[in-house]
Amino acid sequence: MSSEMSLSEKLNEDIVRQDAFETIRDLHEKVSMEDTPKTYIKKKMGMDYVEISYMKSVADRYYPGWSWTIISTEMLGSEAFMVHGRLKWFEGGIWREGDMTAAHRIMKLRDKEGFVDVGNDIKSANTDAMKKAFNMYMNIADDVYRNRAEDTSLSQDDIDYIYEEMEGLNDEWKEKISLSIENGDIEKNDIAKVINKINQIKES
Repeated sequence: MSSEMSLSEKLNEDIVRQDAFETIRDLHEKVSMEDTPKTYIKKKMGMDYVEISYMKSVADRYYPGWSWTIISTEMLGSEAFMVHGRLKWFEGGIWREGDMTAAHRIMKLRDKEGFVDVGNDIKSANTDAMKKAFNMYMNIADDVYRNRAEDTSLSQDDIDYIYEEMEGLNDEWKEKISLSIENGDIEKNDIAKVINKINQIKES
């Protein structure tokens, strides 16, 4: 009887674990697909970045109870300051954590004999580490940091377009291309090549 109970408990644990993984996956996909408001997207040195206030607000909304702890700091000579931090958050019934490091250049006076504001440089290193952690572990602002998974499958409009271009082909070629579409062998990036191939067949 006890062995049957053990098996039952294990099955329940597996089900709970699977449910947690599905919850985590769905949440990260939802956060990743959320567009960052343009008011929070800034530019520096030609690169887009997101204000930390926005990333914190998204973390509060989707991962309430998160925390950030500085594990260690280090001066990299007199050129930069590095922060090693740890992000901890709760999701899908599981406490998770991930580490991140970031270094920020120390701004020097023009005469190179002093520093502009070391305190601000230290704060910036910590902020950079937090932002990297928010993006890497929580998928916040994936659209800005180019980490969003792109859907390369054909839309219905894409499929209709290919079928329109297939008019005039013999049944054998129509069947081949239709089967490739149904099997998912043709993606968005393949459309131009497929249309080009269709035109070549028509001209032959």
